[in-house]
Amino acid sequence: MQFFSRFSPVRAYKDLRLFLAGRQPYELGFLVLAMGVTGFFVYAFMRNDIPPEPYSPNIIYFNNYRADRTDAQIKAQQEIDKVEQDKRIAAQKAREEKLRGQFKQVDDAMSKWGL
Repeated sequence: MQFFSRFSPVRAYKDLRLFLAGRQPYELGFLVLAMGVTGFFVYAFMRNDIPPEPYSPNIIYFNNYRADRTDAQIKAQQEIDKVEQDKRIAAQKAREEKLRGQFKQVDDAMSKWGL
């Protein structure tokens, strides 16, 4: 508590005024500019104009199969599921190829610039 007993807002104001009085005018201009830029970024990050994306949980359902299925029933179900799985794999590969193409465009542009 002894630290706060020595703190006085009046003395702090006088000290700040004495410090600023000894500065050159261009230094005060840069001080105001630096405070303005910093204040702008603080204000920009504090604003909450952009609403967050709504959360949509990724729920994965699975089939509860009976334990007394025959091998023929299992193979038939696997063939049915294989078609859907192949579609998912093809869609994933298409997304990867599209992304790979975008990265290749960026790489070609950077190579053209010599980077």
